Amino acid sequence: MSESYEGARILVTGGTGSFGHTVAKKLLSRDVSEIRIFSRDEAKQDQMRHEINDGRVRFYVGDVRDFYSIDRAAKDVDYMFHAAALKQVPSCEFFPMEAMRTNVVGSDNVVRAADHNGVKSVVCLSTDKAVYPVNAMGMSKALMEKVAQSYGLNNPNTDTTVSCVRYGNVMYSRGSVIPLFIRQIKSGKNITVTNPEMTRFMMSLAHSVDLVEFAFRNAQQGDLFVRKAKACSIGSLAQALLNLFRSKSKIEVIGTRHAEKLSEALATREELSRARDMGDYFRVMADNRDLNYSVYFEEGDITRNRFEDYDSHTVEQMGVAEVEELLLTLPEVRDELRLAGLSVKAIDQL
Repeated sequence: MSESYEGARILVTGGTGSFGHTVAKKLLSRDVSEIRIFSRDEAKQDQMRHEINDGRVRFYVGDVRDFYSIDRAAKDVDYMFHAAALKQVPSCEFFPMEAMRTNVVGSDNVVRAADHNGVKSVVCLSTDKAVYPVNAMGMSKALMEKVAQSYGLNNPNTDTTVSCVRYGNVMYSRGSVIPLFIRQIKSGKNITVTNPEMTRFMMSLAHSVDLVEFAFRNAQQGDLFVRKAKACSIGSLAQALLNLFRSKSKIEVIGTRHAEKLSEALATREELSRARDMGDYFRVMADNRDLNYSVYFEEGDITRNRFEDYDSHTVEQMGVAEVEELLLTLPEVRDELRLAGLSVKAIDQL
């Protein structure tokens, strides 16, 4: 992490998830004063407490739906990572109001608590499903982004910077497809794939933390950051895992789940038209016009038609061999291969 985090107090909402574990371990390699893990699940907090075993990590039981619980946790905090969310597409389809309460109302509570406590910077974690959303999860995360961006529009003199980052699929995160595929392979079952032609952006947990750190270093009010990424088809991902584990299991197509899309986009053409290319990242500046639109009626923006969406179907696609190489960069996959008794030369070279 940046040297500016030394001596800082940092709060992570949804901190017992995969992102929270990864960012907490990285922060602890710096001389941070305190890391506060905020979540609803006391059992996972207790497990994480024993796993990390560092006195600088403190645990707060609460729910982002309750302003007062997040407000208490944000007292004297310097920086906030907002990762708390309902993320499962099918469950959000059946319970959209629950997605709304956590992802939208909860995010508003987080931003208001940050403002009330003078937090320097808040980074809200979003998803590619917020782009052209077709499901309740994506719609609620798109509204979360609007909540974050509207804060700066409505509070021009605030000292709290609120920004967003947008992810593709975070590989080997809790609830993601790679651990499921590996469990199926190791138990001798077929890999169940909804649609092998679906494409998704792939990002490691380490890169997801790098993206948040980049946002903290570079964000201005209302900014959205996207990390450039390659994509692959779900069929290629499944075949790459079968190859690595030398499995004779088959790929079984079970059909598209509730509200799944064939491809995902990390940024729209409209966003890219006002974005700044920062090498590995796009910085999408907030549209900071006020409610007086009359000045724009006669003269439009001709650049809006010059861009394409940053979509998993149109970016560079990884083949099976390249997906295998990417999977071998994940410590969790290498550990699973070793546990399966596979002595792969490529593993020992990484």
